[in-house]
Amino acid sequence: MEKMSFEVRKAIVSDTEEIRLLSSESFKMYTESAGITELITPLTETYEDVKKAIETTEVFVALSNEEVIGSVRIEIKSDNTAYLSRFGVSSSHQNNGIGKILMNAVDNSMRELGITCLYLHTASRMFSLIRFYYGRGFFIESTTNDRGYIRALLCKEYESEVAENSLDSVC
Repeated sequence: MEKMSFEVRKAIVSDTEEIRLLSSESFKMYTESAGITELITPLTETYEDVKKAIETTEVFVALSNEEVIGSVRIEIKSDNTAYLSRFGVSSSHQNNGIGKILMNAVDNSMRELGITCLYLHTASRMFSLIRFYYGRGFFIESTTNDRGYIRALLCKEYESEVAENSLDSVC
């Protein structure tokens, strides 16, 4: 069996449509798995929405044979925190380490940018996602039901990696 090779890089405008399609596919599966009945924003994004995200936020893509098979967006905030969204891996490439590779690229970028905390929301009922994020150093900070389902706000502290065993939260 041939070993797949993957590349992670910052997204470029020519990736726009592939990212839009991947995001739509990923979030259809997400809503079905989490039992979400509301229409969520990733399912209504246009080409222009995704293009604007590439131009104004940190967007990373994972590629296999020049095909976008994973993507993630990070909005950098003025207080040295960031918010991760639209994280998805194509269904045919899941459980192959693509998510970890993308998250490693995000972690490296956040450290380079001096980000103290990275936040994200995910459905609290999605045990596989909660477990994935915990394995990447995130913890649940709070939950909300503001969108009609229980969403967990997760946080990863980057400064705490430097200050070993510090009990002081930086977020």
